[in-house]
Amino acid sequence: MKSTSPTSALLMSLILASVTLVATPAKAGTEWKWKDASGATQYSDRPPPAGTPEANILQRPNASRAVQLAKPASEVDAAASAAKPAAAAKAPESELDVKRRKAEEEKEAQRKVEEEKAAKGRAENCTQARNYQRTLNDGIRIARTNSKGEREILDDKGRADEQRRTQEAIASNCK
Repeated sequence: MKSTSPTSALLMSLILASVTLVATPAKAGTEWKWKDASGATQYSDRPPPAGTPEANILQRPNASRAVQLAKPASEVDAAASAAKPAAAAKAPESELDVKRRKAEEEKEAQRKVEEEKAAKGRAENCTQARNYQRTLNDGIRIARTNSKGEREILDDKGRADEQRRTQEAIASNCK
């Protein structure tokens, strides 16, 4: 084993320390710190979004690092102004489309419900008309109550009228 002199050990320690310092990124002073619109404190290696008031920016990175991170103001303003109108134009249009589509879907659902109710009513009327037609064809006596509240038995003419009316009901309801 070689023995090392105190000066070479000191030199090695200094070299190791300087390499370590150079190799690790300097974190202090490279972060942005600001309060967002809701009041929450935000930390980032990028500047706060455009429109953040100066009073809300709590910490900036050191000057040499800030120059590398920040874009020129004209570039930031141009990008922000180009993005805002496009997003503003799309947002209301898409909201309008969504509202229109929802209204159409609601109308379609309402129409389907009404059609189902009508179909159910027609099926019920069809069943009743067919049952009544069967009763009329079997020749069973049928009594009705007249406007005075008295019972009347259907004669042949009344039975024929009822069969005609029932046949029309079957034709319109049993499709």
